Amino acid sequence: MGGEYKLLLEGAQQLVLVCTRGEKYLLEDGMRDLAVLENASVVIGKDGNIMAAGDAGVIHKQFSGASFEKIIDCSGKCIMPGLIDAHTHPVWAGDRVHEFAMKLAGASYMDIHQAGGGIHFTVEHTRKAQEDELFQSFKHRLLRMLRTGTTLAECKSGYGLNLETEIKMLRVIERARLELDMGISSTYCGAHSIPKGKTAVEATEDIISVHIPKLKELDLNGEIHVDNIDVFCEKGVFDLDSTQRILQAGKNIGLQINFHGDELHPMKSAELGADLGAQAISHLEEVSDEGIMAMARAKCAAVLLPTTAYMLRLKQPPARKMLKEGVIVALGSDFNPNAYCCSMPMVMHLACVNMKMSMKEALAAATINAAYALGRSHAHGSIEAGKQGDLIVINSSRWEHLIYQFGGHQELIEYVIVKGQVVYTNKRTTKFFM
Repeated sequence: MGGEYKLLLEGAQQLVLVCTRGEKYLLEDGMRDLAVLENASVVIGKDGNIMAAGDAGVIHKQFSGASFEKIIDCSGKCIMPGLIDAHTHPVWAGDRVHEFAMKLAGASYMDIHQAGGGIHFTVEHTRKAQEDELFQSFKHRLLRMLRTGTTLAECKSGYGLNLETEIKMLRVIERARLELDMGISSTYCGAHSIPKGKTAVEATEDIISVHIPKLKELDLNGEIHVDNIDVFCEKGVFDLDSTQRILQAGKNIGLQINFHGDELHPMKSAELGADLGAQAISHLEEVSDEGIMAMARAKCAAVLLPTTAYMLRLKQPPARKMLKEGVIVALGSDFNPNAYCCSMPMVMHLACVNMKMSMKEALAAATINAAYALGRSHAHGSIEAGKQGDLIVINSSRWEHLIYQFGGHQELIEYVIVKGQVVYTNKRTTKFFM
């Protein structure tokens, strides 16, 4: 086959396809049987999409007359799908390192929240920050994510709580989506907390009657595009009724439901999300057995956040039970001032150690299932012809090293590729031999 193509990744020791039949997600059995090829190559076309992935000899013959803008020799290396972070809060101003010391001394998340810290501390600083200041810090964080292998991230607002600041945050996210070499799924999270001076009822009415109509207007004008709506459904924050009303209002203007639920207290968030047709629910440390079954029936993804449970010393989400009952399990970093981790390789490691997931399950949860949680698995999350050419190349002969080496991604990840373009080259990689 002749023609001109953007990129050839040639002769990898291992090629981790994840899926081969266009699956939208993988359940427990499928996660155990990830598609991995030996001695394989990948071709990415001029449009940035994958043209072919398979045996190196077959690819060599098939594209013998082709020319490529770039060829990378992947001998002894592994090619994997770009990682997907299904839950982040990366736009904010203000430093909360002092709260980490408070937590180490025994203060709970809600203790800090009720003392005016936590979300409210960040809200105060984010409201004062200029839009460009927020963009520059957000850009820096996204580039850190990129260097750890993340090629698509869900990014929330939620540190404004008033219309002006929420829109400011969404504009920052939109600017990054247009300017940076990284996929972004934008989430409106104005119901992240109750603003000071308002009751929950007043905040709910403000969001439904003012915020959401403004989002619709800005989307129709082409000023910003928002993909998802989120609510922090929690005791002392938004109750089940308020959560239902806000999520339904967002759904009515075309937003996917993707919200915080059953984190600190059992709220029946999972049951609500299933009833509303939610795409995904995050946290779920306190999910009920009935909620797990409801999510499985509704094909509602569970976005589990092992860093949060680790840093807040919460009990772990019941990942094994969810997998056994047929829930679509995805992973996210929950990157925010309260849980400062932007590395999906470290998230996968924690999921294996603390939530008893296997490495295959963790990788599927951070690729195809995370893509499903964002409504993007038709184009992301696996290395299949027709999907976007988002990949990483690691300098190891076995892909498991990316998870096994806790913190080792800084020297393992050699290339990060988005739409067939090399967007990060790591000059510090070290070859790891078995």
